[in-house]
Amino acid sequence: MSTEVTNLAQAQLVEGYEVVIGLEIHCQLSTQSKLFSGSPTEFGAEPNTQASAVDLALPGTLPVLNEAALDKALRFGLGVHAEISPYNTFARKNYFYPDLPKGYQTSQMDHPIVGQGFVDIEFEEAGGTHQKRVGITRAHLEEDAGKSMHDQIPGFTGIDLNRAGTPLLEIVSDPDMRSAAEALAYVRQIHTLVQWLDMSDGDMSQGSFRCDCNVSIRKPGAELGTRTELKNINSFKFIERAIGTEIERQIDLLEGGGRVTQETRLYDAAKDETRSMRSKEEAMDYRYFPCPDLLPVQISAERLEKVAASMPELPQARKLRFETELGLSEYDARMLIQSRKLADYFEDVLRLLPQTDPSGEAKLAANWIMGELSKSLNESELDIDASPVTAAMLAGLLLRLIDDTVSGKIAKQVFSALWALEGGTESGAADQIIKDQGLKQESDAGAIGAMIDEVLANNQPMVDEFLSGKDKAFNGLIGQIMKASRGKANPKQVNELLREKLESRRG
Repeated sequence: MSTEVTNLAQAQLVEGYEVVIGLEIHCQLSTQSKLFSGSPTEFGAEPNTQASAVDLALPGTLPVLNEAALDKALRFGLGVHAEISPYNTFARKNYFYPDLPKGYQTSQMDHPIVGQGFVDIEFEEAGGTHQKRVGITRAHLEEDAGKSMHDQIPGFTGIDLNRAGTPLLEIVSDPDMRSAAEALAYVRQIHTLVQWLDMSDGDMSQGSFRCDCNVSIRKPGAELGTRTELKNINSFKFIERAIGTEIERQIDLLEGGGRVTQETRLYDAAKDETRSMRSKEEAMDYRYFPCPDLLPVQISAERLEKVAASMPELPQARKLRFETELGLSEYDARMLIQSRKLADYFEDVLRLLPQTDPSGEAKLAANWIMGELSKSLNESELDIDASPVTAAMLAGLLLRLIDDTVSGKIAKQVFSALWALEGGTESGAADQIIKDQGLKQESDAGAIGAMIDEVLANNQPMVDEFLSGKDKAFNGLIGQIMKASRGKANPKQVNELLREKLESRRG
């Protein structure tokens, strides 16, 4: 299934071994209620306040499928160009944990809703940027278990069943990845996609997006090695570190004459090591059988068409449009589609600019969004939709840059003032700040010429240096002129007029 989008160098070997990685991502769907009950799914409620009789499978209760979860799964399938199964069923996956009150998990086995698909990834490795297509084996709906809490009651383990029954989409990749860098790029791509499609908030700190990493190694050309599973990793950084640590552990084991055991392991970030948790179960160990309480689900053509009509433009399509229609570089376009909110903000700004130079205005907007705006958001730990500077406010500032009302340096000063405003949303906010603080750029040629003449008269040694061939003196004179104008003189005009006046003295 998996093919490369561009020519990629032969997979990098680690100490003579080829790494094989497949990932299973558990993505919590952003529905208001659980997969088979009306219980709420809000994060942070008091323990055991969001678990109903249905979630606990008490006698006489019957599950009812949440159609919103079904539609979100269909959105994902369309987003990864996958086969959508018109006929899918639910099964009971049997195992016994304290936080699984039913004694089984309702999942999908033989007929998952999403079949084979793919995503294209980009990653940095071996000194270059590479692209690769990673296959997706399947994605299926299932309910989450509860949570065991070991730090609430001394000497006891507490059970919180609020998560029990929460809707998940388990996304299973093909074993296509050959390094931790590839795996991380794949996880980031899926994370971006599920948020882009409004399927999930993707909040890893709240457990909404968790990853199991299946890792094995082999000598080039050999059969697939025995794999281990790294369970429930909820951090991009830890995913990459855990895979790297497990690769080294397996290599050391084989080189020392041992063998890799198929098992589930936990990653200890504090010690940067993986530890055995339990032997790895196979499907037969779970004794899957069709759920007697849930009928097969038929996906009609009309339902699929309705979901398809609600789909937004996908990230890669938007990236290509930014490059081809707006003239942005591949890097700029890739940065702007890191989230749908960011891409929307960019286009909201662009719509308010005059479109006299579309590619130049797109580049200007991209530079400010990825520069001053992103810097301020990061420092304040804010998401783009919480930015004090709205798209209209930023566009208002960029208009003053375009018409030379302010210089780039002064524009940063205006941006800081916009950021500090409370409740300001108007596009004219930048104009008001420029007016109130007297920041309008001086563009009158006569006034600038007079300032230049005064600086030249007061800095004759610098003038002599330039006339003797020392071009660095020119920048020194520019600095003196800008200082004299308190940064308000139009830099382009200053440069042109100064050079003209100095060249006239050469002859």
